[in-house]
Formats: sequence, structure tokens, C-alpha cells
Amino acid sequence: MFKIGEVIEASTSEFTAQCYELHQPPPFGSLVITREGGVEIFGVVSSAATTSIEPGRHPIARGSEEVDEEGIYRSSPQLAKLLRTDFTALVVGHRENERLHHYLPPRPAHIHSFVHMCDPEEVALFNQSLDYLSILVSAQEQADELVAASLRHAAAAHQAPRDFLIKAGKELAVLLGGEINRLNNILRRIKG
Repeated sequence: MFKIGEVIEASTSEFTAQCYELHQPPPFGSLVITREGGVEIFGVVSSAATTSIEPGRHPIARGSEEVDEEGIYRSSPQLAKLLRTDFTALVVGHRENERLHHYLPPRPAHIHSFVHMCDPEEVALFNQSLDYLSILVSAQEQADELVAASLRHAAAAHQAPRDFLIKAGKELAVLLGGEINRLNNILRRIKG
């Protein structure tokens, strides 16, 4: 697993992490993992942003004399220290005593816990059960986009992506039985 950042805010339902590399958040919908003591906490990346490190202070345009964006950072190397990239992950499960659970953990992640990208094997293992989809479907913001992105990432980790997506589509049909338009929108987004 590849370490990408550390937790700077946490609750039982989500955590926010600051990336070690500016402009390098994990992809929207990807599976990440952190810990709280002996509990590994899984999250699906639900948003990312690059902002000033000082609240209320906004970056200003600096590229009028530059040919490309990289030139801005070459001529103003301090920018890398004045900006930060954060991402938020919606908690979708946890592992405790080698047992995987697709529901919220008993406690939030620790502040300064490392966050890692899950490798394809871990993604495939986590997605053997799709019980976590109910958490994503219930997400307040961009739920449909998040469900579709998460399933696209999960399918890429499986040896039979089409079979996985059919299984996921059936699970979504159960979860969204009365919301046929929403179901169709998600399914269209999964095809990407």
C-alpha cells in the first residue's frame, strides 16, 4: 500500500486527510485505508480540494509572465509550502481482528494516522461484499457520482470486471428499487 497523506479531521462517518504531495489527491471514488489502534478503517474518496494553508487567505494569480503552469511553481517555489491538498473519504467499513465489516467502525480514525491507497487485491477483497453501497447511496452530496466512481475503481481491481459490475447493478437495483431514474443514471455513469 502506498502512503498518500495523514488524517487531519475525523468522525465515525468520514475523515479528511492532507496529502503529502500538492495536487495529488487519490482519485474520486477510490478506496483508501487508515487506522484507529488495531482497527483498519476503509473510506471511499468523496471530495478533494487544494487551498491556502491560511484560512481566509486566497491564492492570487501569478502566471501572466509564464508560458506554462509549471513556470509559476519554478519562479515561486514557496507556493508549494503555502498551499495544501486535502481529501475527504466517506467511511464505508473497517477490519477488526482480521474480520471485514461493511459498516461504520466503533471509533473514528486518529488524527495524524497515515492514509494509504488500497492496492487492487485489497480493493477486490473489500468488494466481495457490496453491503457498503447503502452508505454511498445515502451520502448527501454527489451520491450517484460517488457510487459510480467507486464501482468503476472496484471493477478495475477484479479479474472479471463485467461480472462484478453485473453483481453491483443487481445490488443497486435492490437498494434503489423505487428510484428507477436514479438507478439508470448511476448505471449510465458506471459504463463511463
